[in-house]
Amino acid sequence: MNDGALLNLAKELGTKLKTSGYTLALAESCTGGMVAQAVTSVAGSSAWFDRGFVTYSNAAKMEMLGVPSQILETFGAVSEETATALALGALKNSHAQIAGSITGIAGPDGGTIDKPVGTVCFAWAEANKPASASTMNFHGNRQQIRQQAAIAMVAGLIDRLNTFKK
Repeated sequence: MNDGALLNLAKELGTKLKTSGYTLALAESCTGGMVAQAVTSVAGSSAWFDRGFVTYSNAAKMEMLGVPSQILETFGAVSEETATALALGALKNSHAQIAGSITGIAGPDGGTIDKPVGTVCFAWAEANKPASASTMNFHGNRQQIRQQAAIAMVAGLIDRLNTFKK
C-alpha cells in the first residue's frame, strides 16, 4: 500500500461524491489529516469536500465535534462509540451529507492487551441514516498503520456511496 493507492482511491471517491451530489466531511485522529490531504490532492475536490477536523486530543474531540465526555470515559478514545460520535459530529458541524471518522493507535507506544498498536476504529455517517462503525487491526510501523487506516477510510466511504442511496 502506498501513496499512489490512496490517491487513486481518493480520485474514485471524488467521482462517486460528484455523481451522488454529496459533499464530504472527515474527522481524523490517528491519521492526523492524511485522508483530507489525499482528497484535496484531487483537482476539483472543492466541489465535493466540505471540511476536515483533526481532533487528536480528547479535548478537541469534545470541543470541536461534541463527543460526550461519558463516551470517552466509558469506551476510550479508540472505540467504535467514539468513532461514531466523531462522524456524527463532523456531519453536524459541516454542510456535508456524508462523513467518515478515524481514531486509533498508530504506535509505536500506546497499545494495551485489549487495544494493541494497530487498532483503528472507523465510522461512517450519512445524513438521516444510521451510522456504521468497524474496528480493524493493522500491522507495520506508525506510518504504515496510518496509511492503511487512511486507505480503509476512503475504501469504506466508496463502499457506503455504492450502497447508500439518496
